[in-house]
Amino acid sequence: MTSQPSLPQDLPQVADAEIKPLIEKYLSAEGPLLPMLHEIQGAFGFVPANAVPLLAEALNLTRAEVTGVISFYHDFRKAPAGKHVLKICRAEACQSMGAEALTARMLSLLGLEDHGTTADSRVTVEAVYCLGLCACAPAAMLDGQLIGRASVEGLEKALEGAA
Repeated sequence: MTSQPSLPQDLPQVADAEIKPLIEKYLSAEGPLLPMLHEIQGAFGFVPANAVPLLAEALNLTRAEVTGVISFYHDFRKAPAGKHVLKICRAEACQSMGAEALTARMLSLLGLEDHGTTADSRVTVEAVYCLGLCACAPAAMLDGQLIGRASVEGLEKALEGAA
């Protein structure tokens, strides 16, 4: 398996007409950009590139401002995630307990050069900075389930057992 580029050419296309009602839903709200982004990502699994100019125009913002918000909040995706999302903690406690080596080994096993999604779209690997499981470092999360004292073997087993 090899990693996909950060913005693959074969991203699912989302029509402007599908995005606009999600934007209009929050136009009268105060500070509507984040709710709009959450709504869009909830509907499509990511924030399509063509949503940026629509959001900018609706909110009288620049495209750079909208893009800045999307890139600041790491949970917003520019491409769909894989079927399973593996988050590996990279905060200090986990680093001190081998998170760097764990991450490198998992990326190697999955054929990823950096955090990304496997070519078959089965697994997305992401870095997170503290899962609140510092006493059980290194920590990981697979599809919302916390894994303490994570090991390569344990993560492989968890991925194998994932539906």
